Parts: sequence; C-alpha cells; structure tokens
Amino acid sequence: MPWTPPQRAAWTETLAAGDIPPLTDDLDRPFTADVLLGEARARTGLSGPDQDDPGFREGLDRLLYALEHEANLDRVGRWWAHTWVSRLLEVRLQIARYVREDPGVLDEPIHRPIFVTGGPRTGTSILHALLARDPANRVPTTWEFLRPVPPPEPATRDTDPRIGLAEREIRFITGAVPAMDAIHEKSGTLPKECISAHALAFRSEDFTGQFAIPSYAVWLAECDMRPAYAYHRLVLQILQRRTPGRTRWVLKSPAHLLTLDALVDVYPDARLAVTHRDPLTVLASLSSLIATIHHAYGNPSDIRDVARTQSDLWCTAYDRLTAFRDAGRVAEGDWHDSAYADFMRDPLAVVRELYTTFGLDLTGEAEDAMRAHLAERPQGRHGRHNYAFEDLGLRREDVRSRLTDYQKRFLVPTEEI
Repeated sequence: MPWTPPQRAAWTETLAAGDIPPLTDDLDRPFTADVLLGEARARTGLSGPDQDDPGFREGLDRLLYALEHEANLDRVGRWWAHTWVSRLLEVRLQIARYVREDPGVLDEPIHRPIFVTGGPRTGTSILHALLARDPANRVPTTWEFLRPVPPPEPATRDTDPRIGLAEREIRFITGAVPAMDAIHEKSGTLPKECISAHALAFRSEDFTGQFAIPSYAVWLAECDMRPAYAYHRLVLQILQRRTPGRTRWVLKSPAHLLTLDALVDVYPDARLAVTHRDPLTVLASLSSLIATIHHAYGNPSDIRDVARTQSDLWCTAYDRLTAFRDAGRVAEGDWHDSAYADFMRDPLAVVRELYTTFGLDLTGEAEDAMRAHLAERPQGRHGRHNYAFEDLGLRREDVRSRLTDYQKRFLVPTEEI
C-alpha cells in the first residue's frame, strides 16, 4: 500500500482555514527579519550587538526567505515557524546579556565531550538516553537547549518552570499529528539533539528537517559550521555554570556526520560514538518521518521528493564520515562503533563496550538505571511506525551503489526491508 500521511487533528483544519479571525491576520504576516528582531527586543526589553553579526543575519535572512517563498506552509505551519524563530531570537538576546554580566562563563572548560552520532533512525536517540541515566554524565535536555538562560540550578533542575514552556512548544507537532509519538517521541525533559543549539546560530539541520526549504538547505550544506559549534559550546558553558566540578557532556545528533571537521575544530578533544545501520532502512524510515512533519505544517510533500533529497544528503554524510575517519584527525581510541542489530539484541553490552573503549567506569548504579529505563520504555509503546522502501520511488541498486564504500569500511550489513 502506498505511503499516506497520518491524519491531522481537527483543530488544525479550523486554524488553517482562517476561521479564527483574531488569529488570521497575525498568522498571515510575512517572515521579515527586522520585524521579528524588533519584536524580540520589545518582548525581552533587551538589545544586543550580536544581532548585527553578519554571520548570524545571513542564516536568519536565508531561512526567512525560504519559509516565505518555498515552504508552502498553511497557517498552522506559519504559526509554528513564527513561534520558533521568535523564541530563538529572544534566547539570543538573553544569552548576550548573560555573557555581558558574567564574562567568566567564557572560560568554563568543556572537557572531553562524547558525541553520539550516526545516520538518523539508527539508535542514536536510545543510546543517548541510556548514557543520560549515568549520574556521571551530563546530557542536555530539551528545555535546557530551548531556554538555557539563566543556568539551571542543580537543586531545581528537575522542577524548573522552563520545563513547562518547552513541553508546550515541542508537543505542538504531536497535537497536530497525534501519530507522531510512534515515529519520534518528544518531551521537555528528554535528551535533546545538538541541532537545537545550532539553531540559535541559524545554521542547523533542525530547520531542513521540519520544512521544505531547498535554497536554505543548499546554503547550509556548504556554509561554515564553526559558528554554529561555537554557539553550541557557549550554550554548554552557560548550562554548566552553576554545576560544581568537572562535567562530562554526552551530546548527540546524526547531523554531526555532515560537519565533523567543524565539530573537531571547536571540540579538538571530542570522542565520537557512531551507530551504524543499513542506510536503505534508514532512508525509508527517515523519509516517512519528514514527510509526516511536512504534512503537520500544511505542506503535503510527496514522499518521493523527500526521499530523493534525503538520499543525496545522507549519501554525502556517509562519504564525509568515511573520508574524515580515514584522515585520522581523531585518534582511533576516541571512536566507538556499534551496529544497530547488536544494540537491539543487547543494548547494555554495547554500552559496556563504549565505556571500555573510552576508558570510563560504568558503575552498577548506572547500569541498573539504564536497565530500568529500557524496561520503562519498551520499543513500540506509542504504536508502530510503518514504512517501506518501495514508497520512495528510488531504485535500490542505485542508492546501494553509492553506499558501497561506507558499508565495506564499517562492516554494515544489508537488511531486507
């Protein structure tokens, strides 16, 4: 059966139709940088010289152009995009003020961070979530990356009122398309991907993963990502400012595969944990996810168009991973590779191997917490995510031929899907 998007909630059709007059004019307003910047200053009462930074403005301007002229959003999508961009601009102003008032934050050391990466839908999220159960690790949560200022207080980190703000924001898409939880669960307190911090620099796969914005995607693929990683580092420095002692950050995003050079330029002592799975399985699952997200925002994308874009993107990512690994910029002892099938069979065995590779101690307390997490969150508890490669309009042999070097280099088995 051909892929069809899941049903949107009834309220989205009311909003999209413009049947709520007080909201219609506001939702139809154009995406204009100067207006959005002015509104952010008005809401926060803040201003900052970083708003004139040409690197920041280039990403913002390109994103807003693409949202207005390419994304084909209905009023539901426009509301979400306005809300998202406005929050990013407000947080930038808050960060600028915080650094002015506490310049010592720039000296906070980020020591030997671990980055979990790998293709999308390869187990990066569950591996990251397990590592978060070790009290010796610090994993950024959704609310911390969305609203990092002021730095969290250790005593109130689990009850901070910003959790509710983040929860309402990120649960929007599930409210629009309830089936989304079966594809990718979201919560204000779950571990969050690095692309959410990159979004504050307006250089992020977070935007291209949610909107069909080809001109921005082309620019992003070639732009200098070091400013995004530098801002990401600043966010980590703020988050750990009130945490005594050395912090061992464990971070995560599949998008790191595309920008490993920039990552290592900013984090030269990084350690990298890479998950591997048959990329054709990955592509089918990912294309279904992205097409569903586009549908939530009123842009019913053809899954075949999504698949072509994602196939090109992730074939490039796997090529970059292979070339970067062979270049030797990161010592082999700072890499850990794991196979999705092995992780599904025995996730704690993979975690133990990771700790051994990186010379870390896995305590019984941490392992028990990881085991409890797995028991509490069985796979498929929100329903089943159905997808098939045949829906994508791609020839298996064409895609497979582009992935030969990657699969040979990392011994990635072929799956039957």
